Amino acid sequence: MTAAAPTLDELRARVDQMQGRPAAQPVATHPAFAGLLQLQAGSTYSTSSMSLAVALMAGPSADGAWCGVVGTAELGLEAAAAAGVELRRTILVPDPGEAWLEVTAALIDVLGVVMLRAPAHVPAKDVGRISARLRQRGGILITYGDWPRSDARLTMSDVEWAGVGHGHGHLQSRQVTVEVQRGTAPARRGRLWLPDASQVIRRVDTRASDEPTRLRSVS
Repeated sequence: MTAAAPTLDELRARVDQMQGRPAAQPVATHPAFAGLLQLQAGSTYSTSSMSLAVALMAGPSADGAWCGVVGTAELGLEAAAAAGVELRRTILVPDPGEAWLEVTAALIDVLGVVMLRAPAHVPAKDVGRISARLRQRGGILITYGDWPRSDARLTMSDVEWAGVGHGHGHLQSRQVTVEVQRGTAPARRGRLWLPDASQVIRRVDTRASDEPTRLRSVS
């Protein structure tokens, strides 16, 4: 019987091994991303929203990782805790100013995961410096906003809010389509509650009870 061809990830691991670099190790990932994305040590992930960034951070955090959040005051602590982020192991640096690169690099040295509000322009040399630091330390960088040379980019679309009736009620939950793009590979898509009415992030099931009263977002 012919042996199965190695996957792209297996080939990358072999090249890293031959070049003396440690192979990327899987990191605890939120169950909502099953089939969409597996976090890997030493990698960078860019997201289009704070909600997605928090969901990515929640997996490693709930598994015991220390996390840092740099460059944003937008993090909702209650929502982050509901998503699974352990606030007692989370360091916040909301306004590092011009020292964002030094602060981010220093946190990568000591923390498992760093979330960064990406600056509008990041020089290539700074991207290279951060990437090298991540590989050396086995950390993960999650950026809210675009980041050059990300290992994967996550965006969301088809946003639908639930909880609003006929002119009454409160927004209680949100369904979104999450798209994960890794290099030139075909994008993977999944429908998520971000979050559901209990403030839990999870995949949307097909049960009728999961069907919300919807208010479609235009953004």
